[in-house]
Amino acid sequence: MKKVLAAMLMILIVVLAAGAGYWWWSSRNENKKQFQKSQEVFGNPLMGYAPSAWHEEVSEDISLLYMDITWAELEPEEGVYDWKAIEEENQTKRWREEGKHLILRFVCDIPGDEKHMDIPQWLYEKTGEDGTWYDGEYGKGYSPDYNNEIFIEEHEKAVKALGEHFGKDELISYIELGSLGHWGEWHVNYSEGMTRIPREAVRNQYVMPWLEAFPGAAMLMRRPFRIAEDYGMGLYNDMAGYQESTQEWLTWIEEGGDYGQAEEEDALKAMPDFWKTAPSGGEFTSSVSMEQMLVTDLDQTVELIRKSHTTFLGPKYADVQYKEGYEKVLSNMGYRLWISEAVWKNEGQKDCLRLTWNNDGVAPFYQNWPVYLYLEDPSGKLEEKAAVNMLLSSVLPETQLITKNVFETKDVPALLGNGYTLAVGIEDPMTEKPGVRLAMDCIYQDGKNVLWKIEK
Repeated sequence: MKKVLAAMLMILIVVLAAGAGYWWWSSRNENKKQFQKSQEVFGNPLMGYAPSAWHEEVSEDISLLYMDITWAELEPEEGVYDWKAIEEENQTKRWREEGKHLILRFVCDIPGDEKHMDIPQWLYEKTGEDGTWYDGEYGKGYSPDYNNEIFIEEHEKAVKALGEHFGKDELISYIELGSLGHWGEWHVNYSEGMTRIPREAVRNQYVMPWLEAFPGAAMLMRRPFRIAEDYGMGLYNDMAGYQESTQEWLTWIEEGGDYGQAEEEDALKAMPDFWKTAPSGGEFTSSVSMEQMLVTDLDQTVELIRKSHTTFLGPKYADVQYKEGYEKVLSNMGYRLWISEAVWKNEGQKDCLRLTWNNDGVAPFYQNWPVYLYLEDPSGKLEEKAAVNMLLSSVLPETQLITKNVFETKDVPALLGNGYTLAVGIEDPMTEKPGVRLAMDCIYQDGKNVLWKIEK
């Protein structure tokens, strides 16, 4: 009879454990739950594809938008800034309300099909028309002389104004430092008679104002200049998907080198580990067709994205009609944070929860947004919200981080067995709401990743 009762008791324990969401006890003072990483493809804040901010419709995987502003748009009259037009065109109010963030690039020269200037008329006159009208390989436009002292002084004022207007919240998360060269890419076609890009001392005068104007945004430069290394900046590649150009960009990062645009030796510095603390961005090239990048050479494209530790691409990004390529590139960008194990331990009179964090992406989550645990009763009412003491940016790819949390509520495991829910969320300081999906097999709802929930 004793053997029969013992067997029945063992069966009951197994059934109860299975019904409790595959939770089991490894000892009297410890119990744990393990999770599997997810292969599902999805977007997340501060990473992924970044279409232009003027798009009226964007897909659900988009949480980052790209906004470029020409000087002519910004300041049509000296000291008068056209915020209304800029905000309406780029829908800044909408994106802020929807909890999406922006990449900003300030541009002084965009080649086009017709003769035009991307700096305001008053600045053209004030600088003594010190620049070059061009009509050549890239198109038509006007290339300013970036050595002009008046131009530099006015540029600093314009950047300050941008910071005062857009730097008050976290809407602008990334700044691709443009200003100089065609498309803000720090190069000009000087073979057609344009003045070369300035040397380092002058170039830096176009960089420093941004650091003061947007102290909370991550800065990215087109090349690994010394100032990028000194200030821990990120880098961007506007030729993503083009094997030869991307490889040249990666060689600059790995080895440094000369800067032919300014005829300057050793102006580029080796920054092979920059991506561990600052983002890698850019956009797909226009020199190669989408079909070639996303179908014919898809494996090569993915390899280049991974080698670049790319966090975002835009405004030219993968064409959704090539679904496999679109998804494969997206799944190989940015961070893919997940929790592999949750362990409860009874330490003294308190329950301690240990979480093992992983990152299967190619880059960290660069902003240290706050992480919380949410304990909710069976009706969904928040019982307790506990901050997780961790720096998200420290969870690099192929690393683990273990966090420990003690709750004020006693016997949390017992509450979980009685219908309570435990979830983890990463909150956006701009919205003060959770909204980061972890790459793990668990319920994701209302921006929270559910660690424990008994389905009735």
